Amino acid sequence: MPSVQTIGSRSRRFDAMDKACGRERFASDEYPEGMLWAGALRAGVPHGVIRGMDTARAKAMPGVVAVLTAEDVPGENRQGFIHWDMPVLCGDKVRHAGDAVALVVAETREVLSEALASIILDIESLPVVDGLDAALAPDAPRVHDLETGNILKEATLRKGDACEALTHCAVIVEETFFTPQQAHCFLETENGTARMDEDGTLHMTVSTQAPFRDRFEIGRALGLPPNRLHLTAPYLGGGFGGKDGATVQCLLALAAMHAGGRPVKMWWSREESLLAGYKRHAARMHFRLGAEADGTLTALVCDLDYDTGAYAHLGVEIMALGLEHASGPYRVEHLEANGRCVYTNNPVAGAFRGFGVAQVCFAFEGVMDRLAAKLDMDPLELRAKNALRPGDRNGVGVGMISSTGMKECLAGLRGHPFWQSRDQWVREAPPLTRRGVGIAAVHNGMGYGRGLADSAVAKVRLTEEGRFRVYNSVSDMGQGNSPTFVQMACEILQQDESLMELVQPDTERSHPSGSSSAGRTTYTYGNALIKACEAMRDKLLHRAAMVLMVDDASVLELVPGAVRHAVTGQELPLAALVGMLHPDDRFCIGEAMMPVTQDVPEGGEAFRLGFPHLIFPYAAHLARVEVDELTGNVSVSDYVAFTDGGRVLNPQNFEQQVQGAVAQGLGYALWEDCFAEGGRLLTTDLSNYVIPGAGDLPDIESHAVETEEQSGPFGMKGIGEVGMNGPLPAVASALLRMGLPMTRAPFTPERILAAFDGDNS
Repeated sequence: MPSVQTIGSRSRRFDAMDKACGRERFASDEYPEGMLWAGALRAGVPHGVIRGMDTARAKAMPGVVAVLTAEDVPGENRQGFIHWDMPVLCGDKVRHAGDAVALVVAETREVLSEALASIILDIESLPVVDGLDAALAPDAPRVHDLETGNILKEATLRKGDACEALTHCAVIVEETFFTPQQAHCFLETENGTARMDEDGTLHMTVSTQAPFRDRFEIGRALGLPPNRLHLTAPYLGGGFGGKDGATVQCLLALAAMHAGGRPVKMWWSREESLLAGYKRHAARMHFRLGAEADGTLTALVCDLDYDTGAYAHLGVEIMALGLEHASGPYRVEHLEANGRCVYTNNPVAGAFRGFGVAQVCFAFEGVMDRLAAKLDMDPLELRAKNALRPGDRNGVGVGMISSTGMKECLAGLRGHPFWQSRDQWVREAPPLTRRGVGIAAVHNGMGYGRGLADSAVAKVRLTEEGRFRVYNSVSDMGQGNSPTFVQMACEILQQDESLMELVQPDTERSHPSGSSSAGRTTYTYGNALIKACEAMRDKLLHRAAMVLMVDDASVLELVPGAVRHAVTGQELPLAALVGMLHPDDRFCIGEAMMPVTQDVPEGGEAFRLGFPHLIFPYAAHLARVEVDELTGNVSVSDYVAFTDGGRVLNPQNFEQQVQGAVAQGLGYALWEDCFAEGGRLLTTDLSNYVIPGAGDLPDIESHAVETEEQSGPFGMKGIGEVGMNGPLPAVASALLRMGLPMTRAPFTPERILAAFDGDNS
């Protein structure tokens, strides 16, 4: 039965059936006729000087179309869209084992593999900078030739005088926390296809979160005019930030430039994805938190070090968000947050759901738990006492003038049976099992932040068949923004979904609307789409008024497939109306831009882009955790999340977003660690890089705290990031209550067993 998908209803996804039936095509499904394969030779050495490369055998192989090195790269041979320090192909020096040093184009995958293996690479190894301490040592080898050594960026944010305020605090807690690199492990690894026309136009279909921005990154790196780059971005099989920035794009474009007009495909294996793909930044965080005797937070001094690996990518911006969120969703009068973003020869770190915030949540919630214990206070009441409220200023001094539902999230936890019954549940632990109930309060800035226009342009068209076509401009990684756009259009245009069409991002058909990232996708594009749909509705009613010969369009209304005269019931089918419209009159465009704060925190001038933020989703999480005293195994029995994401547009999508984020966060807490030794990644595939499966996860309750974000489409905020930030501190909180003060994630059985003996190193 046709149905009008209304906002706030639990509607199924518009794309669900096509995906379930395998009809939806992803970039990895593309196998164009006459296709070649492209692949990169990786350095295999974490730090070294390239003394030579013998490609003769590869070039002589039948079926090899091209063997390319840095000498074949036109343009600047530098990737990156804010900091461009990463070569497409290394020419003289390699800085991590996953660096690409040669590119081969071949007729088949088998020939490609043989050709890559035949290249003889001569690299003189250099001393390896394999971690923060090694990078910051006075005599450390330099990964890049910077006057600042291996420090890419150093900054301090201040509010008040935190060091002086600490001297007056009734109680102070202090701790150092460590988080590992984490891999995105999306189902669809990095891939795409490319073909260059004779006129120099390059067509690419890529698994990417930012097709419009890719044009500029590829163009700059390879000396190509961005307006000759045509990118399409089908649905992604996951992204989580790992496809926010070039992965295969520049290599694939370079391959297409040497393919004689034939299409070329590149698809990284899981092993190559782990070796060369971006990771979450490993971090070291030292926190000192001071409070009054009643638990009122007074001062926080913290030092954050982020390991950005071999290249900058978005390391500075990620550190900026870490500093911005260092004091959590709390009122803290005095703050000093010092940050360093540091180069090493470890795998390249980059964007990841929770963008620098997931790390500091572990630290600030860790010191909150230690403070509660020292004050003998209920940890939830300590958080509620200090939680940000509307009108407060956050840790860096930004006024909370947007919706602020932190206290409501905590109130939800306070009344939940799992919190109410926590003591009984712990007492009833089976033999040789420890139990604990932990909580966490988290937030996450939404959008790009000040300094980088966060805008979107939406287009909707009435087709010749009388249907509505929405031109989506922001990639759908699987989070469901695309079907939500259909739901929005259905609501405003009063159509059922059978009359809707949806086009995925295409730089020739849709309009620039930023990346699918930063929790801004549905918010920003949704606001633009509302304007486009409202303009379309008004246009059609006025055009129909002429046909139906009525003086006042306000007596007309859109109904599924038609315009109806509300008084007489007379209907004009849209398929008939469209025939009376000039083709140029059949579409409408809407634009939107995310608001930014005018508050300028002290020290914030160090960050040109992306700092600070105005709008924040909030969440309060609870984890019931069990530890096996014999094996050290940690299991999460139950999980509850209360989330303030503004108004909920589709409860089903909302729940799935939260559940997915919690699952990924539990992986971060308990299993996932891109373990490298001497700069060489030892977790090379999914046999030793462990991610949770369905059987490892508890049932996850998701509850919405529906505040109204006045600036958002239908009152919503983005929740793509905030759910990721809760699991690590919530599980750590539970472990602390068991007498296991864990400071280093993930909480593997080995570390738990060591903690039983008092070793928390």
